[in-house]
Amino acid sequence: MEHRFRFPAAVLTTRWCSSCVPLRRPLLTMLGACAVLLVATAAVSADVETHRHRHDSNLEIYKRLFETKRKDQLNALKNLVELNDINQQYKIIDIMLKGLFKVLEDSRAVLVAANMQPDDPFPMDDKIKEAYSHVVENTAFFGDVALRFPRIVHHYYDRNSDWGGLLRWGLRFCNLTGVFTGGAHQHVLTLMSQELGIIDKSPDFTNPYRTERDDVLHTAEAFQQILREEEKRRRKEEKRKEIRKGPRISRSRTEL
Repeated sequence: MEHRFRFPAAVLTTRWCSSCVPLRRPLLTMLGACAVLLVATAAVSADVETHRHRHDSNLEIYKRLFETKRKDQLNALKNLVELNDINQQYKIIDIMLKGLFKVLEDSRAVLVAANMQPDDPFPMDDKIKEAYSHVVENTAFFGDVALRFPRIVHHYYDRNSDWGGLLRWGLRFCNLTGVFTGGAHQHVLTLMSQELGIIDKSPDFTNPYRTERDDVLHTAEAFQQILREEEKRRRKEEKRKEIRKGPRISRSRTEL
């Protein structure tokens, strides 16, 4: 009788499972991990898209508000141009620029402290949002003033290196926000940068707001004469205030 050797069923099962189960478990684990990873990636992608959409919509809302603000700024500046009194214009611009650059300096400090980059999503925090809008709006407005009153602005700007550094920072910030992209306000920044020598003048550069009076003021002697007159006027005004203040004090002492 011929005897054939057969593996016992228990041995076959044991040997096969001992080699198969360890292979199956890592494979299933890997497939499960991949599935989790794909779901997580999809969730992150969806969140990024939602965040980007939210950023764009908030920026678009601000850009519409910015247009309204610019109209108000230009109307105020139109009134200053029509004043047609160089002494008054000098006095107003003097105060205006000092205030403008103080706001710009304070706003830069807030944005730097918050590590706010100009191409970041539009800020939702009120303090950062205010600083952001102050930088954008004041830089644009300074461009308007510089183009319409170039001689007066040069008189201040060319002598103040701190203002120069602030303005350059503000311009870089504005150019990266997307607020000015492709619009007339971008042209204002470009013209202002050329007028003040921040960038080289293009061969066809002209300041569209320069008038004949600006050309007269462009001579140092004429402008210095205006400055001397303004300084003289200020001293007279201060002297009148002192005279008016004296009698009131003296009367009150007499009454006492």
